[in-house]
Amino acid sequence: MAAPINAPVRAPGQVAAVGRGGVGDSPLRPDGAQKVAGEFAYSSDLWMDGMLWGATLRSPHARARIVSIDIGPALATPGVHAVLTHEDVPGRKVYGLDMTWDQPVLAFGEVRHQGEPVALVAADHPEIARRAMERIGVEWEVLEPITDARAVIADPERNRVQERGGLARHQPVRVGDVEQARAAAAVVVSGDFQVGIQDQAFLGPESGLAVPGEDGGLDLYVSTQWMHNDLKQLAPCLGLDESQIRMTLAGVGGAFGGREDLSMQIHAGMLALHTGKPIKMSYNRFESFFGHVHRHPAEMRYEYGATEDGRLLYADVEIVLDGGAYTSATLNVTGNAASLGVGPYEIPNIRIDAYGVYTNNPPCGAMRGFGAVQACFAYESMMDKVAAACGISPVEVRRRNAVSQGSKLATGQVIRSPAPLAGMLDRLEAMPMPPALDASDLRDLPGGVSQTTHGEGVVRGVGYGVGIKNICFSEGFDDYSTARVRLELVGGEPSVLVHTAAAEVGQGLVTLEAQIARTELGVERVAIHPADNRVGDAGSSSASRQSYMTGGAVKTACEAVRAELLALAERRLGRAFGDLIVTGGKIVSRSAGVLASIEEILGDEVIEETREYHHRPTTGMDPVTGQGDSHTQLALCVHRAVVDVDVELGLVKVVELAAVQDVGKIINRLSLEGQIHGGTAQGLGLAVMEEIVVTDGLVRNPSFTDYLIPTILDMPPMRLDILENPDPDAPYGLRGAGEPPTLSSTPAIAAAIRDATGLALTRVPVRPEHITRAAP
Repeated sequence: MAAPINAPVRAPGQVAAVGRGGVGDSPLRPDGAQKVAGEFAYSSDLWMDGMLWGATLRSPHARARIVSIDIGPALATPGVHAVLTHEDVPGRKVYGLDMTWDQPVLAFGEVRHQGEPVALVAADHPEIARRAMERIGVEWEVLEPITDARAVIADPERNRVQERGGLARHQPVRVGDVEQARAAAAVVVSGDFQVGIQDQAFLGPESGLAVPGEDGGLDLYVSTQWMHNDLKQLAPCLGLDESQIRMTLAGVGGAFGGREDLSMQIHAGMLALHTGKPIKMSYNRFESFFGHVHRHPAEMRYEYGATEDGRLLYADVEIVLDGGAYTSATLNVTGNAASLGVGPYEIPNIRIDAYGVYTNNPPCGAMRGFGAVQACFAYESMMDKVAAACGISPVEVRRRNAVSQGSKLATGQVIRSPAPLAGMLDRLEAMPMPPALDASDLRDLPGGVSQTTHGEGVVRGVGYGVGIKNICFSEGFDDYSTARVRLELVGGEPSVLVHTAAAEVGQGLVTLEAQIARTELGVERVAIHPADNRVGDAGSSSASRQSYMTGGAVKTACEAVRAELLALAERRLGRAFGDLIVTGGKIVSRSAGVLASIEEILGDEVIEETREYHHRPTTGMDPVTGQGDSHTQLALCVHRAVVDVDVELGLVKVVELAAVQDVGKIINRLSLEGQIHGGTAQGLGLAVMEEIVVTDGLVRNPSFTDYLIPTILDMPPMRLDILENPDPDAPYGLRGAGEPPTLSSTPAIAAAIRDATGLALTRVPVRPEHITRAAP
């Protein structure tokens, strides 16, 4: 592969000597101190001499026909090097996550959502680029946007948003006979529920650097979640062979699903190829809200029937997910919502219809929880309704219907090896409650030091939530990850280099990779090669899969290196022992003791092995019944929320969140606890504050001034009870842990607010006016 013309000043370098400790220890993150000190190089910090700045002109309309584009005034702006439209796309004009190929690189014909890219500018300075962008003349024919997802389902052809029609996917699930069960039910409850659009709200906006290579190709330094998937979309659109595009992961400032789709990658590449100069693109916060997908908003109708003592007999469910203008991850999000639509409960008769639709609302795709979050809010709200109707506690109704080993999900998939849900609920219920409200400290009250109350009108509430989340990719996808591990002497000391394409997006993956290498090879000195596409695909840093998949790949590659090292030891020691192990930097015979150090055996040899790791096979969901063994692994988390609500002003303070989660095996407790806290914080945000507000397809709050996310003042103390029930199919028995707490925290908080107010509260986020106006 050809080298770039020169390297960025702040390109990511090799992460050397990543902490100390193996699997089960908690070595500190190698990037932690740099991030705290403001010294970590994010993608927005990249710089190269002679680089130009790129900018993107975006549609101000939710739906409009492009009549004409005049780039003349922009090209005439001093300092401008290029202005490009769809006519300048060197290859395929559309791209799409999962190879759906329905999203224009630059709009042609019609724009289908606000913020859709229309034209690109490259200039000497970012402000020149933005001024030139404003001089591009676009004549629009504004069209009536299609924004009602239910109207699309009613008539998908009439409400056709794009060539594919109006409906992305309809996934039914059918079990038993719902009508017969309805006739036998002693208790019937129902509800309509809504979940608003949540943004991933990562702190590092989309950015990167594209450098033209001497071979006519590109070197891309980008913040992404899945380099090889980017590559499969980039190459056809740029008219290049995949081998001509060299991708290196730049510093990622958070992701949560929002970097699975492409943002600036193709655009920067087009400008770099056109100008022959390095191109830097960096979105501001306003543009970032239009530069990535969001969580699907949902409208859901549920009806449950039960016996008098609260045992569920049937569930009749409709889930409508608004995917916006393009497919992105909507097909898989819809499948997730359908398969997990009634949660971890035994229900003998089920009818679920899950729909993913196209509209002219903001594009939606992957976000932490991926379809399971929306369904969880609804089915947990329903469990509380059943409990109230039957006169039993919210915990007891969940306990009576909980799945256990050998139970089946709605899809017929058998539950394998998790902690018993009933036991998790017992442990949660037994946790101590926080102290009673002390109104003497304003910081402990809803509204805080703004003195909105001194305790009057404040009511405490308690709520519970249970969530089940699939781990890794599902529905027959051959999910795998690749790792290359190299063992050699460096400065006379055994050293290991681990090389994968897995994206470190803040979750602590590089720390885990080093822990595994130390455990498997008995070597303390471990370095992590920068993630790039010079090694095989590692899959996406999503679906809580990297510990499982890339961890499994690193483990497998290390095992291969170890086997070769032990074979070398037997050759050099002149006999076959058959019982050699590596530990503490030594080659040890179980029968004869320590034989030699790794240094003595290795000498000038270099041992390098590359391995792929595949999880157990899954199947698709039957298109009629929804049945199938569609998920690789399942993980459970249960939450208890305690809130104080000022019922007169509608202000909420989350006092405490307690959680019990089964993680299979703790690899790094410190990182794990951070994942549970972080997932819970995003669930809190969805429960009480986070929503992209959209009117007629237009975003009204594209800023962190108006789109609120939890701060340290909003996130309460947490009690954690972490269980280890190993999954025999997973590396070390681990379970993905990042997503489950995002599911169960939201309904737990909503339930606690209901408990305090007595209101139905069927929509999240719960806003003050929902409480003060007694709105449902």
